[in-house]
Formats: sequence, C-alpha cells, structure tokens
Amino acid sequence: MIVSALLPSPLMSDRRSDPNWSGSADRARPAEGPRLGPIPITVTGVLIVVALVLSLIYVGYAINVRDASQIPLLASGLVVLGLVFIAIAAVGARAAWRSSVGGRDARAFGHAIVGGIASLVAAGCIALAVILFLVRTG
Repeated sequence: MIVSALLPSPLMSDRRSDPNWSGSADRARPAEGPRLGPIPITVTGVLIVVALVLSLIYVGYAINVRDASQIPLLASGLVVLGLVFIAIAAVGARAAWRSSVGGRDARAFGHAIVGGIASLVAAGCIALAVILFLVRTG
C-alpha cells in the first residue's frame, strides 16, 4: 500500500519525462521594464536612491551650518540617513533570499554583503543620532 502511494500514477506529470523540456525554459523570461545595464529600474530603487542623495545633501548642509541648531539638524539628518540604510539593508536581504532560492549563490552572497554593510551603517547613523540628541539635551 505504501509503495503504491509513492509511485507516480499515470495522471501525474513529470517534466523530466518530456524529452523536449529544458530546465532553462522556466528561467528564461523576457526583460520586463526599463533597465540600467543588468540592473532593473524599479520604483523602490529610485525612491531609495533619491532618499539617499537628499539625506546626504541634508547631512552635508547640517555639517556646514555654524549656529545653535547644528546639532539637532545633524541628528535629524542622521536619523533619516539611518532609515534609508535600513531600507537598503531590507532590500539587500530580500534580494539575497530571492537569489539563493533561484540558485544564484554568488549573487546571493553579494546581496548579503551589501545588505550587511548597509545595516552596519544604519546602526552607526542611528547610534550617532542618539548620542547627538543626548549631548544636546544633557
């Protein structure tokens, strides 16, 4: 009884039994949407790049301001920059998972490294912002 349950029945289909089936047919999809070389341009990517550039400009401005509001400006800029790097780390984690499921281990490793570095930078930005808030209030 158990052996007959494990054997494939005539109603079951097996792609390997089809002589015309090739494994790359499932993975070969046409490129969807605009691309910048091998990198697809997505709404999430554009928003993250815009947020990163604008927050870096804001932190640069806060560093150059020379008055009593410099520390709060710098702290708020670092919080925003930390949030942007948290988003980059989340995208890196998702990309690493999708690449590993797809069998692209080297790409998954690269995504994991980029996401890990982004999470470390985010932790540093948030920690520095907390220190600046404490210096300002203390």
